[in-house]
Amino acid sequence: MLEKLLVTALRDQRKGRNWSIFFRIAGLTWLFLVLAILFGWRNGGGTDGEGGSKHGGPHTALVELNGVIAAGKEASADHINEGLRNAFKDKNTRGVILRINSPGGSPVQAGQINDEIRRQRTLHPGIPLYVVVDDICASGGYYVAVAADKIFVDKASLVGSIGVLMDGFGFTGVMDKLGVERRLLTAGTNKGFLDPFSPQNPEQIAYAKRMLAQIHQQFIEVVRTGRGKRLKETPEMFSGLIWSGDKSIENGLADAYGNADMVARDIIKAEDIVDFTPHENWADRFAKSVGASAGEKLGSFMQFQLK
Repeated sequence: MLEKLLVTALRDQRKGRNWSIFFRIAGLTWLFLVLAILFGWRNGGGTDGEGGSKHGGPHTALVELNGVIAAGKEASADHINEGLRNAFKDKNTRGVILRINSPGGSPVQAGQINDEIRRQRTLHPGIPLYVVVDDICASGGYYVAVAADKIFVDKASLVGSIGVLMDGFGFTGVMDKLGVERRLLTAGTNKGFLDPFSPQNPEQIAYAKRMLAQIHQQFIEVVRTGRGKRLKETPEMFSGLIWSGDKSIENGLADAYGNADMVARDIIKAEDIVDFTPHENWADRFAKSVGASAGEKLGSFMQFQLK
């Protein structure tokens, strides 16, 4: 009996100790998250919230556009436009540099950034905006760039790719070899539009090409509007080809050689560069990753319900 009592007491004591450790860890984690969020708020952005820069004196505002332009990414319209708005409204900004290193992406997201640049230039006519190209400014990246006052490149930068594409795969040959039959039920003649597991439909292909041509024409008009008389059009210009930096200056897709430091110092005449690119703190990224993970799990459940 005594042995049983001792064993029970030790077991209860161990459970109590485990729960105590758990609550201590949870409390410390919560405190750490709160402090991290507060620290992120205090250190976010490039302004003091009243249109003044944290860095006193005239400066050149910098916004970075890196990577694929897509919703939910670092180069999304929401992300870039926030930085542009903060850069233009700062009372010490003498000019804005949008530094681009992007192979392109969503025409919708690129169009929204282009629209915001033109809107900010109208609201702040005394503040110029220049694009500086790093390695590549292609497709959607160039769609954004043409809204600038001038485009500066390196001689080895890659510029252009004025075109639109829609890609995918076809698996019908593999399915035939494996003896797999596709069973697709739809309500709506074109609901299975360009389904990769079904034979190609000539009417759907023709429709897709017309749609791509419409978006391509929109792209062309944006380039013509942005570059104006500087553009030296050739039959190949809107074919999707990409050019080196020196060739892009020659054909009017860009204006001159230059990097961010040179543009700030020699063109804007405000050598101090202040970065207005919104940077998420780790707490924000953690919250997003948790939300995305939960969303994916919910989506995998909903797929069967709605597909």
